[in-house]
Amino acid sequence: MPFWGLQKQLGVDVDSFLLRQSMPQPHGQAAACHAFEREWVECGHGLGQTRARRECQLEYEDFMECMKRTKLTQRLRTILEQRDRMIKQGKYKPPEHHMGKEEPRP
Repeated sequence: MPFWGLQKQLGVDVDSFLLRQSMPQPHGQAAACHAFEREWVECGHGLGQTRARRECQLEYEDFMECMKRTKLTQRLRTILEQRDRMIKQGKYKPPEHHMGKEEPRP
């Protein structure tokens, strides 16, 4: 325990990212990635750091994907690039409401 509570004095909480899923949530509901975090922690509990990295790699990757959505954004980027290529080639024409042209409203 530090002598001065520097984080408290400055109003900064550096540890909140690591504990974000386990903290009490509003309305008493579990956080979105709580299940993945729990699996990762349960897998690594009691193992050494080196062994846990090797044996719990899948659980850690699932947890990080839930938190950061890197695979999802890469997949979406690929889909959008393919759509743009098809538009350029003339094989696909997006609907009017996707082009910013709305129907007139009464």
